[in-house]
Parts: sequence; structure tokens; C-alpha cells
Amino acid sequence: MFKGFKQFILKGNVVDLAVGVIMGTAFGSVVSSMVKGVITPLISAFGGQPDLSFISFTINNSKFLLGDFLNAIISFLINALVLYFFVVLPVNKLTLITKKEKVVESKTKTCPECLSEIPKKAKRCAFCTSLQPHTNS
Repeated sequence: MFKGFKQFILKGNVVDLAVGVIMGTAFGSVVSSMVKGVITPLISAFGGQPDLSFISFTINNSKFLLGDFLNAIISFLINALVLYFFVVLPVNKLTLITKKEKVVESKTKTCPECLSEIPKKAKRCAFCTSLQPHTNS
């Protein structure tokens, strides 16, 4: 009984998922902290404190808090903007730079007759024995 549980817990995907959730939570708090401590005060300095919680309406003694919903949408959009501009764009640029550095010229070519992969310097295809066009590489 415990052997199966141990195998389940120690599987790579369960551990990877747990690490991913923990890292995601920690990273989420970093982004939220940046929004709360830097971006929101910056917005407040130029446009005033955005607070729409006063917007509500009542139907049959049921109060609809439309302003709280709008505050949540604005908060989500600000978080998404911060995440995109301060994390996604820089990581994408860094990934692009590292990919350019890792580009290695292929040592094979495709035979035009049988479409097999053969060495670039081959004069004949090893599969169909057709003569290969002359290349300078």
C-alpha cells in the first residue's frame, strides 16, 4: 500500500508540478509586490488613487458590487502588464539571444532524388547512389 504511494509521490511529474506551483506562488507575490509598491503609487501620483468600490446597485434587496468587480479587472490588467513588460519581454529577448549563439551549421543535406539525409560533402547519395550537385561547403 505504501509502496504505491511512494512511487506516486516520487514520480518526476508530481515533484515537478509541486515545484512549479510553489515557484509560481512565490513569483506571483513578487509581481503583486511590484504592482502594489511601485506601479500603483506611480499611477496614483499622476491620476489619483483608482478606487471604484463605491459603484453598486440594488435589485430586490440584493446588492451588486460592480465597483469591486471593476477594481479586480483593473488590478488584473495592471498585473498582466507588469508581468508582460518586466518578465515576458526580457525573457523572450534573452532566449532569442541565446538561440542565436547556439545556431550550428548542419553537417548533413537532403538528397534531391530520394530525400534522404546524407553528409554535406558526399558526392553520391548512400541510399540511391545519385550524383550530388557540387557545393562549396
